[in-house]
This record gives sequence, C-alpha cells and structure tokens, in this order.
Amino acid sequence: MDSAAHDGHRTPSLAEVLEVLRGLYPEDTAQSWDQVGLVTGDPDQPVRSVLLAVDPTLDVIDEARELGADLLVTHHPLLLRGVHSVATTSAKGAAVTRLVVADIALYCAHTSADVAATGVSQALADALELGGVKPLAMEEGQPLGRVGQLAQPTSLRSLVERLAAVLPPAPVGIRVSGPADAQVSRVAVLGGAGDSLFDEVRASGADVYITSDLRHHPALEAREEAGGGPLYLVDAGHFATEWLWLDVARHALLEGLSARGATVDVTVSTRTTDPWTFLVRTDDDRSSSDHTQPQGTGPARPKEDAGEG
Repeated sequence: MDSAAHDGHRTPSLAEVLEVLRGLYPEDTAQSWDQVGLVTGDPDQPVRSVLLAVDPTLDVIDEARELGADLLVTHHPLLLRGVHSVATTSAKGAAVTRLVVADIALYCAHTSADVAATGVSQALADALELGGVKPLAMEEGQPLGRVGQLAQPTSLRSLVERLAAVLPPAPVGIRVSGPADAQVSRVAVLGGAGDSLFDEVRASGADVYITSDLRHHPALEAREEAGGGPLYLVDAGHFATEWLWLDVARHALLEGLSARGATVDVTVSTRTTDPWTFLVRTDDDRSSSDHTQPQGTGPARPKEDAGEG
C-alpha cells in the first residue's frame, strides 16, 4: 500500500481533518444535485489513519477495517439518492452498518473535487502533461473538465498508449474512436461521465476527448458531426479516469495536516472498483492487438453463411 505520514506531534480530530478537506474541496462548490460531505463519524473522534478510494463499496470498507483506518475519503457518494432504510439487507445499509460498527468516518468529495484547481480533471491533464490548461466548461459557476495542448503533436494511438501507462489496470481497457494514426495536439479531458459536454468540447477546438461512460447515440453523433476527422473519442473508464486524483488528494491532505503539526497515515486504496471484471472480444482477428475497424463496416457474416444470397 502507498502510505506515508509527515512529522508532527499531534493526532488530529476528525473535525480538524475535515477543515483541511473542506479547504481543498469546498462543499459549496459541488453541483446542486450532488451529495458531498460527512456521511458517518463523530467530529471529535481522533484520526490516525485515512484511506482514499474512488467508491465506498463494501470491499473498500473492508479494506479500511483491515487497515485500521479511522476515516475513509471517497470520491463518489454512498447516499447520492434517498434511502428509507439502512438495514443490512441492502448493500447501502450494510455499508453504513460496517462503517458505524467499525467506528470509521466516511467523507465524500464528489463534484467538489471535480471542480477543484487540483481536482479530478486537473490530475488527468497533469498525467498527460498538457500545457496551457483551461476549464473545458462552466456549470453552475464552477469549472468542469480541462483542455490543453500536448508538447508536440502525436498519433491518436500514441496518446492512448501514454494514457494507458498512467491509468490503473482495468479489465476492459480503453475504447477509442478514430484512426490510430490520426495526429492530435489539443486534448480535452473530463474524469468520469462526459458525454453531456460534447458541445463544449467541440467549441474548445480539441482534437480528442478523453472521458468515460460514452453512450452509443451521443458518441456516434459526435463522430458523425466530425465527418471522420477530429473530434476523436477516448473512453478510458469511469473508475480509471478518476483514480489518478487519489494520490494528488493524498499529498494535499498530508501537506495540509502537516502545516498544522498533525501526524496521520494516508493510504490510497488498492481495490479496483470498476464494476467490469473481464472482456470477451467479438472482432474477427481475436489475436490482433489492433481492433481498428472503419466506421460503417458491420460485423462479419458467420462463416457458414458466406456466399449465400
């Protein structure tokens, strides 16, 4: 596990850790539909160990228990939509119960971390070493996504290979729409689901858009509008595109607490919370690493039907 502690002489309370987190990711910057902040925990409880993760799944909560963490900080909320019971007969109820029984506080920084200057999309832009980075869009007065320039033009394939090298391993890999040898230089990024911002991406002049959860119709329409050229699309997975932020948050939290003379251990989760577990290829040449197929080319007919009218 990736953990560290800064020199200090004092164990902070949860309230003090929350002050640092809220300074980094102010709760009033979250989108109006979002649910961020403290979910479980006593502000007076001491915090000696913190675990950072993308999702507050049961597996991650078990990891926090095994680690002896006093605080679990996740990007995604546990209770985004209303619930009427936290009985252990549901996954949400079981999660709340495990947290409370283990005396683990849960804090969620969702869109408050998305819009932060050192937040999710900025971490993605920094990992690709983009220059001249600007917000991709403004939503409710807050900056979402980033757009910037590569140091020099490169092929779409090379860019995606560079992206793959910095993202965590994911069972289903990275989906790409566009010619592998297409040259790209201006890149738009948005960690998490991003197909609601195609108009803003086009307006930014980006050659390629790196995000996740691209649905069939919006993605197809975006490629049709591009006429075969830019805008190219890269769907790198929801978990993976947001995971890069965890280490940034770790360093920022350590620095903020160290400035107060406090000592904590801060660890990045080793659990993958991508819901997909394996991929079965359906292209013709299943041994090939190049899955490029011209747009408009349909699936091959079954071999036994070849030659029939």
